[in-house]
Formats: sequence, structure tokens, C-alpha cells
Amino acid sequence: MNDTVFLPSRRFGGIARLYGDEALARFSSAHVCVVGVGGVGSWAVEALARTGIGRLTLIDLDNVAESNVNRQLHALTDDFGKAKVTALCERIAQINPQCEVEEIEDFVTEDNLETLFRRPFDFVIDAIDQVRVKAAMAAYFVRHNQPFILSGGAGGQKNPALIQTADLSRVTHDPLLANLRYTLRKRYGFSRDTKEKMRVPCVFSTENITPPQSDEACSTDTAPQGLSCAGYGASMLVTASFGLYCAQAAVEHIAGRK
Repeated sequence: MNDTVFLPSRRFGGIARLYGDEALARFSSAHVCVVGVGGVGSWAVEALARTGIGRLTLIDLDNVAESNVNRQLHALTDDFGKAKVTALCERIAQINPQCEVEEIEDFVTEDNLETLFRRPFDFVIDAIDQVRVKAAMAAYFVRHNQPFILSGGAGGQKNPALIQTADLSRVTHDPLLANLRYTLRKRYGFSRDTKEKMRVPCVFSTENITPPQSDEACSTDTAPQGLSCAGYGASMLVTASFGLYCAQAAVEHIAGRK
């Protein structure tokens, strides 16, 4: 039996000393949604939980697989086959028992996104790699003034020092986000003026993608959603850093510093 008493001042005192008591109170009442909890999203969730975010909605239909071990937080032997959202929910309960976690075992689609995002969140982190869905979400969020950030592709990269955040109009070196930019301009009428911001904040890297160095292919990584890094090698050194950049954007927004 666990007789540990939950004391927020002990668990999150360091957060209060860094951001202030008022910001910690905002964190504890904030509701953040993470779409895709794989190589990028799982680490974002961990950071949010350890910052004292009080409510988390996790959206993903995938299960934990052995092929996830190189880059995903919840990829542990005992959790193989378990729903990723469930594995993370169990972990969050050990970090912050007072955090309310909603598990949505589903993929976001163009058909269901209005239902999923009808209620406003304090912040949304997108960590999927389906361009059409990513574009539909971005357009919806911009239209409804929903604070958010999108993750670019994290596969084929080794150097986390080259990661940065920028408006989608300024992103370079990222094929996924380049495709997203094209789609938003073609399908959703976003400005083609390269000097005009698209109001779509992104995390991306300026590193040139390293092609696969092995003939081994991982067919289990070709899931319909999630930043699967399929076809490329991937390291948590980069995927986790992408996730932390996403979480930092959420935390700074909620803290009121941006």
C-alpha cells in the first residue's frame, strides 16, 4: 500500500520558484491537448506533467510496440501492446496524482476534428505526420484562435542543437512542413506572400536529413498517424527535444510570457 501524501509544494516547488506562484496556479488549472503521443508527443506529455499542468487530453490510437524503443518514452517491455494513451496516463498518475487525464483512443481526421476541438483548450500540441489532417487542424485552430504549435518531422536527424521554432512561413529544411505550407495555401486560402506570417507556429530543425544507413525497414512504423519517422532512422536525442520544444511553447503561453 502506498501511503505517500501528495504535497504540491514539494513536487512542484521548483516550478513555483522558477515561474512564480501565480504561474503555477495557472498551470494547475490549465487544460492542454496533445495529438499524437509517439516519439515527439510522449516527451511533451512528460514535460507538461512534470510542470504541474492540471488537465491533459491525449489523442492517439496506436499501441506501444517494440520498434518504438529507440525514441518513445512509454516504450518499455512491460507495456508492449498497451494503448499509448493508457501507458502515459498510468505514468502521469505517478508524477502528479491530481492531474486529470482524458484518454482518447482515436486518430484525428478531417471528419472528427470539429467534434474533438469544439471545446477550447488552453493549448494544443500537434505531433502527427499526416499532412491533410495536420493542415485541417492548423486551419481550424487559426480560424478559432486556438493557441497551438505543430511539430515538424524529427526523423533522419542527429543534432538537437539545430531545432528551433518559427512561423510556418519561415520554416526551412523540413519536407513535412513544406508540404503542409503548400496544402494550407492551396486548400485553405492561406496567403502566398512569403513576407506575411501564416500564424502557424512550428518546431523544426535546420539539419539536413540523413538517409537510412541500414537496409532494415520497420514495417510496424507505418501507422496511419503519429510522427512515425518511417523510412528514416530516429533518435530520442532529437524526437524528445522536439517534444520539449513543443511543451515549452505551451508552458510559456500559459504562464503569460508570450
